[in-house]
Amino acid sequence: MPAEQPIYDAIGLGYASRRRPDPRIARELRDALGDSGTVLNVGAGAGSYEPCDRTVVAVEPSPVMIDQRPPGAVPAVIAHAERLPFVDRAFDASMAVLTVHHWSDLDQGLAELRRVTRGPIVVLTSDLDALRRWWLIGDYAPEIGDDLVQTLPSVERIAARLGGAEVRPIPVPADCSDAFLMAFWNRPELLLDPAARAATSGFAQLPSAVEERIVSQIATDLADGTWEGRHGHLRRLSAFDSGLRLIRAAGD
Repeated sequence: MPAEQPIYDAIGLGYASRRRPDPRIARELRDALGDSGTVLNVGAGAGSYEPCDRTVVAVEPSPVMIDQRPPGAVPAVIAHAERLPFVDRAFDASMAVLTVHHWSDLDQGLAELRRVTRGPIVVLTSDLDALRRWWLIGDYAPEIGDDLVQTLPSVERIAARLGGAEVRPIPVPADCSDAFLMAFWNRPELLLDPAARAATSGFAQLPSAVEERIVSQIATDLADGTWEGRHGHLRRLSAFDSGLRLIRAAGD
């Protein structure tokens, strides 16, 4: 197992209270898993989006995140995506939800998923080009985009490594209950809450001075109507493509 400290040991405290799975996104993941009976969840965190109607095995490297798994959740194996402690073809399906940008070796992690999986592999991730087109990164936080250039693999690369996988946009609902970065597209006020920002790795890894500047500008633009004038039309939408992507590779 790689020796580096899992990033969520440092930024994951209180994560579960903000990152509550959205049922519409959960339905997309369940449909992508098909009728698989056994599912491996890699980068499982606090257990978001683990299907309750299958036999699930969770893998998570951070004890901080494992401690936040709710009562009744399956126990998590402490391991990394790049070295999964399972025999070949052990699972009907595998899933990796908003985690691949934290892996130290994407290609090795995806190869491990394929090695241990008989059927579909489902990856939920972000598309950097789409992220840059919406107001948060484009108008206020280019630093988050710059950081993601270094860590976020392209959906094309993931699909190619998995063998020509299907890629689908997943519109984020206006009232999304999962407070990941892309869920703030129509609710800029949430970004004024330090706890909401801390539950996203994009903000949690920024230098404090940069974060303060971004938040100050958003607060000013909300107070004087600038944000509303530029982006208020988003509040009338029921969902929006803010960059969430579902990648599904078929199995044997």
